[in-house]
Amino acid sequence: MNSVQLGASDLRVTPICLGTMTFGEQVAEAEAQAILSRAVERGLNFIDTAEMYAVPARKDTFGATETIIGNWLAAHPGMRERIVLATKVAGPSRGMPWIREGAGLTAADIRASCEGSLRRLRTDVIDLYQIHWPERHAPMFGAMYFDPAQERTRTPIREQLEALGRLVREGKVRHVGLSNETPYGVHEFVRLAEQHGLPRIATVQNPYCLLNRSVENGLDESLHRLGVSLLAYSPLGFGLLTGKYDDGGFEGAQAPAAARIAKFESVRKGRWGRPEALEAARRYNALARRHGLAPTRMALAFCYTKWQVASTILGVTSLAQLDENLDAWGTQLPPELLAEIDRIRWAMRDPAI
Repeated sequence: MNSVQLGASDLRVTPICLGTMTFGEQVAEAEAQAILSRAVERGLNFIDTAEMYAVPARKDTFGATETIIGNWLAAHPGMRERIVLATKVAGPSRGMPWIREGAGLTAADIRASCEGSLRRLRTDVIDLYQIHWPERHAPMFGAMYFDPAQERTRTPIREQLEALGRLVREGKVRHVGLSNETPYGVHEFVRLAEQHGLPRIATVQNPYCLLNRSVENGLDESLHRLGVSLLAYSPLGFGLLTGKYDDGGFEGAQAPAAARIAKFESVRKGRWGRPEALEAARRYNALARRHGLAPTRMALAFCYTKWQVASTILGVTSLAQLDENLDAWGTQLPPELLAEIDRIRWAMRDPAI
């Protein structure tokens, strides 16, 4: 597969990225390292993680994923130069005081998080350093509406950019990005960067899949016109778009007991566990089967071929899952199938927004 440029940066990555949030919780270190090696063997050069991983977030597993990746890099001399390594600084505490307390994302917070990630990853530089979620109040992680009454901003966007800029100047970070952002946030980060000579964001990492196409409700225009690349996460809708929950739901006989949404109640209570999301997934999965496709292949092909997406982030728990997801690359969905997908979206909208 050809590489793609991320925004206006000099980073060139494969259009598939290995996501790692399962490492250290669902996936033990030996299997995680095998997955990392297989991904590179199959041509991927892009790995994404975050300081708060593994997920679901717990104090005991905070930083575990980065540590696993760091151990893998240490065990494979020369590997660091072959990959583009991305991680994230957590936003204000969302019930995770072991990461940080308070409502801000201060310069001290950003520096401490970056230096912690560098230590765990055993690297001198992070290629893409992303703000995991906005410091300001914004609808995200299943929230649908912006509520001005909930605003609790402590650190303005310019100050966040200045903190990131110092890390870039020191050589600890090459480029910066955002995650779980809105069109306003993207425009403001770009405007302030250009106005004050600060690092320009290269990417935005947001959910994008058949169950959540909210990117197409205006964010895609902002990204296109500003030259910012989309990194699409949860392309399989936390497993709903694989078909494994079609019969019996999350606790049915077909549902793997170790799957995130089946295993963790906190996940089931979120956007991916909504009855409407499961019903929409069943419609998409049935559509795939009518066209002779495995549901996983159709869902991934949808993301792989959309002009909005620079790189699709895959989260897997086994080598078999990784291979299946990579084998879907190159699948083209015919126009009539895409039209049927749009008809389902018109009826069901974005139930996992």
